[in-house]
Amino acid sequence: MTKPSLPELLHAAVTAVGGTERPGQVSMAEAVAEAIDDGAHLLVQAGTGTGKSLGYLVPALAHGERVVVATATLALQRQLVERDLPRTVDALHPQLRRRPEFAMLKGRSNYLCLHRLHEGMPQDEEEGLFDQFEAAAPTSKLGQDLLRLRDWSDETETGDRDDLTPGVSDRAWAQVSVSSRECLGATKCAYGAECFAEAARERAKLAEVVVTNHALLAIDAIEGAPVLPQHEVLIVDEAHELVSRVTGVATGELTPGQVNRAVRRAAKLVNEKFADQLQTAAEGFERLMELALPGRLEEIPEDLGYALMALRDACRNVISAIGSTRDKSVQDEDAVRKQALASVESVHDVAERITHGSEWDVVWYERHDRFGASLRVAPMSVSGLLREKLFTDRSVVLTSATLKLGGDFNGVGASLGLGPEGVEGEDLPQWKGVDVGSPFDYPRQGILYVAKHLARPARDGDRGDMLDELTELIQAAGGRTLGLFSSMRAAQLAAEELRSRIPEFPILLQGEETLGELIKNFAADPKTCLFGTLSLWQGVDVPGPSCQLVVMDKIPFPRPDDPLMSARQKAVEEAGGNGFMAVAATHAALLMAQGAGRLVRASGDRGVVAVLDQRLATARYGSYLKASLPDFWYTTDRNQVRKSLAAIDATAKQAEAK
Repeated sequence: MTKPSLPELLHAAVTAVGGTERPGQVSMAEAVAEAIDDGAHLLVQAGTGTGKSLGYLVPALAHGERVVVATATLALQRQLVERDLPRTVDALHPQLRRRPEFAMLKGRSNYLCLHRLHEGMPQDEEEGLFDQFEAAAPTSKLGQDLLRLRDWSDETETGDRDDLTPGVSDRAWAQVSVSSRECLGATKCAYGAECFAEAARERAKLAEVVVTNHALLAIDAIEGAPVLPQHEVLIVDEAHELVSRVTGVATGELTPGQVNRAVRRAAKLVNEKFADQLQTAAEGFERLMELALPGRLEEIPEDLGYALMALRDACRNVISAIGSTRDKSVQDEDAVRKQALASVESVHDVAERITHGSEWDVVWYERHDRFGASLRVAPMSVSGLLREKLFTDRSVVLTSATLKLGGDFNGVGASLGLGPEGVEGEDLPQWKGVDVGSPFDYPRQGILYVAKHLARPARDGDRGDMLDELTELIQAAGGRTLGLFSSMRAAQLAAEELRSRIPEFPILLQGEETLGELIKNFAADPKTCLFGTLSLWQGVDVPGPSCQLVVMDKIPFPRPDDPLMSARQKAVEEAGGNGFMAVAATHAALLMAQGAGRLVRASGDRGVVAVLDQRLATARYGSYLKASLPDFWYTTDRNQVRKSLAAIDATAKQAEAK
């Protein structure tokens, strides 16, 4: 029997999911198939509506080798496992003459731990175990969540937190889950044979397609102990998020609360001398943190250096002592010991890392109104790590709607550890970039408006003229506005001011409800507006007339006092590059491309992306940022935009009336 062709397979899959075939999707599938066959690396930009999931799933399934698909968001993981993969596998089965298995794999703390659930969690303050079910009043929110979890444990097949609806609070989940460090291990645990996390790993070992998240991919790369099964092809979807997710996993943190928790957990397992040593080191660290001022530490101050060395050495002694003592009077000793070890090891590792002092790390203090001060350490760059760990021994395909910034893939490529496209070098992985376009007609469907007449925004300055402009734009659009702000403070001020100016247009504000609830309410009422910050720039998918105006209050450069971003910028400059363009402008371009992508989500969508920051029209870097956005019709004419918005609103109202 002849092997079915890729177009035939793609046609069968698209029909099965009820979609329509698009030229961009065909081009993407062909490019992915070629990269997999050649063992090569590919960056592929596929605009909203291309159908990129099938664009990579079909060639991956046709190839027949094991594939790992890593995504950034829960929503896409669910879509792949619950909708796209089952339908695609069914559709391709007759032609491939095999039925590829697929599985989802996440980090251990995403799964219910039966040991924690049935045996309780080690108690910090006194010996023995703490029964969280007895301790939480059944009438409290926590008590109700825990009782639901206990009932759910009898019926769930996966134990996956995301399969529990409605969900429970982080606090409740923490009582019934463990980190990989706290886990007793399947062979030592009384519940090892029924363990949900182990079952998920076993399913992944047998599957041809394993769907995971960026965080687990990062852990797999960084920690050296393989979590993911061996695979020949890696597909990274939502790849614009990868660098920040990997940075997050590679970031260490120390807080007084975390250190004191380690002291309490270890105290009952080691002799008095070691317990006192750790207690003294913790007190010294806590005293310093009370005086800590936010900002980067280019040099570690002497007193902090001593405090961290004392912590590191005390933790080292405790770790050795916990390993060599046994105490039968401690109930469920293995679990108590494992939790204490996990706490002390995490403090030791961060203290050791900062004390050791790598030139590739950035160290800074942060202060939080609610949680107090923390000491943080993150890698200056993850590009070397990604180049070394991601692009060896497998073919890698990275895809997103926004990978081409300023007209090429080199900016994103550099952040992933890749050289310029087409440049050959001994250590540089070979790759190519392909932009398969978008099925939407951006110049006809959208307008990019820059409010060139507004004053240049100053940091934390009064922006009365911007609020006047925003008010008039919302009135012209009849509501229907997604407001993307560069800070939470700016979003709150705008919401407060506009709620009193134009009460006829309800304004929802991020933080006042769960994100899911806000988006649902925004989509349900065309007159409603939704204001918020970072997660809204990329987390909103509202096709149709409820979102016809997307407003950005200003170009979202990183804050000048962001320790990590400013350190990265300085490092590029010291190496002879343009730090502002490589770091700040790239960060802003990526967010603006994502934000502008909220406007046109379907072929019938019409609207305006309004940037209330004159620098997009006047600054030298403006052309780089504009080249990163969809190819909307461009104007700085405020009257023209108001007329266009009013016309779009009138058309939408006519359709709603019908």
